[in-house]
Amino acid sequence: MTNPALPDGVERREIDGELRLATRGEPVYGEPTADGWRAWDPRRSKLGGMIELGFDTGLAGGETVLYLGAASGTTVSHVADFAGSTYAVEFAPRPVRDLLDAASSRDRLFPLLKDARRPQTYAHVVEADVDVIVQDVATRGQATVAVRNAQFLADDGRLLLAIKARSEDVTADPDDVFDDALDRLRDAYEVLETRRLGRFHEDHLGVVATPK
Repeated sequence: MTNPALPDGVERREIDGELRLATRGEPVYGEPTADGWRAWDPRRSKLGGMIELGFDTGLAGGETVLYLGAASGTTVSHVADFAGSTYAVEFAPRPVRDLLDAASSRDRLFPLLKDARRPQTYAHVVEADVDVIVQDVATRGQATVAVRNAQFLADDGRLLLAIKARSEDVTADPDDVFDDALDRLRDAYEVLETRRLGRFHEDHLGVVATPK
């Protein structure tokens, strides 16, 4: 199977003698750089892992993005390097301070100190019909978070979700956790693609979905 094309603004560049996924922007987390390009480490980014594994993310560059679980900005900073308006939701104040630093050189990145489980608290900020929701939250009920935020997604938009089995139940079989989460997701989404991210992230399932 041929891997999907990379989005505009994402390239494979030689950095430190290795061909790496990269975006163009100011460094954020100590990643190696070359000629203005910054390496996008798939071992530190679920979305980066999905792209490296050839998921059909639908990303072309320039999309409006709602990012749930932005943390200190490792992945969302790469997204904001090539996307359009990027709303970054994170509920913990400490990582938001780092996220604000990442946003200082990215005028399309908008940090929001909010809880992704309560989308009504930021509905007045996020523009309607975003093109993409990227979700990477370490909490129980990850599929429920995605369903609650489906209201923001355009009819032809994409959900790019990483489900963390250990965040749901550390004692359960990950396959059972993933099956339960996918059943819940189908309340609001048509699931297009699923695959384990084990090459980069153990006990994680990558999901691509679109609204019903």
